[in-house]
This record gives sequence, C-alpha cells and structure tokens, in this order.
Amino acid sequence: MRYGGEGRTRLLLIILIVTSLFLITLDLRGVSVLDGAKQGTQTILSPFQRAGNVVLSPVKNFVSDITHLGRTRSKLEQLEADNAKLKSTLLNRKSADAALKQLEAILDLAGTASYKIVNAKVISQGSSQSFSQTITIDIGTNAGIKKNMTVLSQAGIAGVVKEVYPTTALVMLASDPSFKIGVRIAGSQQIGILSGRGTRSGALQLLDNLTDIKVGDVLLARGSVANRPFVPGVPVGYVTAVDNSAGEIAQSGAVRYYTNFTGLGVVAVVLSAPAGNPGDALIPPKPVPTPIPTVTVYVTPSPSPTE
Repeated sequence: MRYGGEGRTRLLLIILIVTSLFLITLDLRGVSVLDGAKQGTQTILSPFQRAGNVVLSPVKNFVSDITHLGRTRSKLEQLEADNAKLKSTLLNRKSADAALKQLEAILDLAGTASYKIVNAKVISQGSSQSFSQTITIDIGTNAGIKKNMTVLSQAGIAGVVKEVYPTTALVMLASDPSFKIGVRIAGSQQIGILSGRGTRSGALQLLDNLTDIKVGDVLLARGSVANRPFVPGVPVGYVTAVDNSAGEIAQSGAVRYYTNFTGLGVVAVVLSAPAGNPGDALIPPKPVPTPIPTVTVYVTPSPSPTE
C-alpha cells in the first residue's frame, strides 16, 4: 500500500508537470489561457495590495517629509545667510554714500577758501586721557600732519590736532570743554572767545561791548598766528541765545555748532592756508524754510427749506 501511495503521488506530480509545460507552451504561442488565472490572482491580491498601501503610506509620507524638511531647512539657512550678506552690503553702501557726501562738502568748503587739505577717515570716537571728546583719524606724520592743525568737517570747524603718530592722529573736538577758539561775527569785526561745553552747544564771550550780538548771528574762525591752530574764515556756528545780564562788561551767549560731532565719518586736516583771508565767503547758506501747504475750503450753502 505504501508503494501504491508513492506511485499515485509520482503520477500526480508527472501530470502536474506535463500540464504546466502544456499551459506554458500555449501561453508562449499567444493562446490566452493564463489570462484568466492572472486576472483571478490579481483580483485576489488587490485587496491585500490596497491594504498594504494604506498601512505603508503614512510611513512613506513621513520619510518623504523628513527628507523635504532637511532640504527646506538647508534652503532657509542659505536664504538667511544671503539676507544677512545683503543687509551688510546695504549698510556698507549707505556708509560709503554718507562718507562720499561729507567728502564732497569738505572739498567744496576747502576749495572756496583755497585751503590745502588732506582727507582722513575717522576710525574711532571717544575720550582720551587728556580730553573728554576726541576722534582718531587714519593719517599722521607720514601724511604731513602736525600738532595744532585745523580739522574741518563738511559744515565747518571740527576740532584741532592734539597728538600725532606715524599713521594716526588724535583730534580734540570743538565740543570738548577744554576747546577754545577765537571767533568773529560775520559781517563785522566783533570778536570773542567760543568754548566747548561737551555738547553741540558752545559758550560765547565777547571781548568788548561795542556791538550787540543777536540770535542768528554767524560766527567764523578769526584765525591764529601762522594759521595754527586755526585758519581764518572757517564756519563755526550761529548764536542761539544772548545773555544781557546787568553788570556784564560784554555780552555772552550760546552758540550752536554747524558740525554734528556724533556723525563724523570723514574729516580733513588743513595743511596750509592762503595769505589772504577768505572773509565771509564760507558762510553757509541759510536753510530755505519748507512752505506750509494751504488748503482752500469751499463752503456750499445748503438750500433753504421750501414752504
């Protein structure tokens, strides 16, 4: 019986092999015998495929999101770096434009008075052991700079050279409380002494009482012997207040400097000045007031009520 069972098994195996070979031969010859079986298999497996997609889709999406998140973060970091670079370039451009504007004004001022100057960049601003308000410029003895030379800003007097080194120099600003300069009122020979007060406002003391000063009077540098420390004619400031206290020998007042000491980027050191005094040629033009726009209102009378 065991032999009989083995024989039936072998016979069944042979029949299956022959049948398979037969079906394969027919399929290769173009006979669509296996299509139905394929379709049936596909029909049976489709639900399992869909279930697999449902189960695996969140995993696939999660992996895809992780990949895209890394790329997005990298792009954001690159954009932030580009934005910071553009901001830096813009700030540098604004700084360069402001320095160029100051330099043009200085050259115009020096050219009008025929001062021989050398331009300098302000590399630091602060105080020193001797003075409370100073700037350091990027030129020194190598450029011909010496102590007690006049320093100009775009608007007028900036200060005076106090310490000089080969490639740098220390400038005491006109706002320093230790700063003093001889001035005269434009249009006259009324003279006085202007002292710094630590701000953009200076204190004026006239040396005689022959002429009264008034608010708005322009002050120019009177000049020094051999043009050091101050060359003549440099705009200094204008009178903002007058003190007429009784018992005073001469008038005094408050003066606002033309120079904005906190905004200095470029200055110029006067190496020499012409023999002639420029007089009042450097007086800054008065600012033109901005006209206030007027608005005309037309009133239309309301119609009278009819009776």
